[in-house]
Parts: sequence; C-alpha cells; structure tokens
Amino acid sequence: MIKQQEFVEPEQFSFEDDGVFPNSVLPLLLYRQALTSETADLASMLEERLGENDWCNSWRNGVYSFSHYHSSTHEVLAVFRGSATLHVGGENGRSVKLHAGDLIVIPAGVAHQNLRASEDFAVVGAYPDGRDWDLLRGRPGERPKADHAIAALPIPDNDPIYGAEGPLRQIWTAAMAKSTSVV
Repeated sequence: MIKQQEFVEPEQFSFEDDGVFPNSVLPLLLYRQALTSETADLASMLEERLGENDWCNSWRNGVYSFSHYHSSTHEVLAVFRGSATLHVGGENGRSVKLHAGDLIVIPAGVAHQNLRASEDFAVVGAYPDGRDWDLLRGRPGERPKADHAIAALPIPDNDPIYGAEGPLRQIWTAAMAKSTSVV
C-alpha cells in the first residue's frame, strides 16, 4: 500500500539562463518523502499515481550522467529505490540529494545530471499529458529553437502527486505572472 504524507510542500529552486542551458522562469520542485510504500513494488504504485494525475509516458531507469534538458516537455522523476545526487541548473546550479520516496519536477529547459548514485538507484520518469521528450545537451545550434519550444509549453493541469489541487499549478502560475510583469 502506498503511503502519502498528508501534504508535502515542495522545495523550490530557480535557475536563470546561463547562456548554455535555458533553465526556466518556473522553479524546479522537490517533494521530499512524499510517497513511500510498505510493499516491494513502489515503482508500480508511483506509475499509477502519476498516471492518475495525467503524468504519463512513463519509464523506469536511472538519470543520465551528463548535463541535459528537455525542450518539448516538463519531467517528473520519482525515486523508487536507492539514492542519488543530481546536479540541476547547469554549471552555476546546485546539487540535490534524492532518496526513495522523493519526487522532483523539472521544468523544460532546466539542466540535470546524475553525479553519483547508489548501485540500486532507480526512478520512474513521466511527462504531463504523456508528452514525448527530446534530449538536448546545451550544444551550439540548439537555441533559439529550444527556447521557442519551451516558451510554448503549457503549465500542466495537475500536480504529479496531488492532482488539480496540488501546489504545482499555483507555484508555476505565480512564477509566470512574475516573469511577465518584470520589465
């Protein structure tokens, strides 16, 4: 049975365009110990919860060991086994330690990479509305096409854990409003 904390307020991390990686005006969201399970199949339960909230096209694996980002979709990574340290936000970003039960929502454009992980580290990855993902590495020529694709993406209708009433939509809508009001 999956256990959900009553409500986990996500940590928020913002990363500006560093000239290589576009990053995002939307903050990366990190939900610590939001979902756990007393059974061995946390991965299936995470896939089910994400799917209920329309975060689909899921997969199970690790995280690439090189900096990369997606321009065609936002991404959620739900840790179901082990632990890892991810570097997010590009060269001037920060490192975050993840453990089983943690979820990280990465806005399109935000660079991420696996710096080190336990041997058993694994995540379920998924995308809002089951979008297809692309893989960009911050190479010359990727932008401005990637920037336009990122700017065209809608804010998801649902938080990956809490659905329509979850914090993602409120946090990201406020971030968008703030970015458009700054001149």
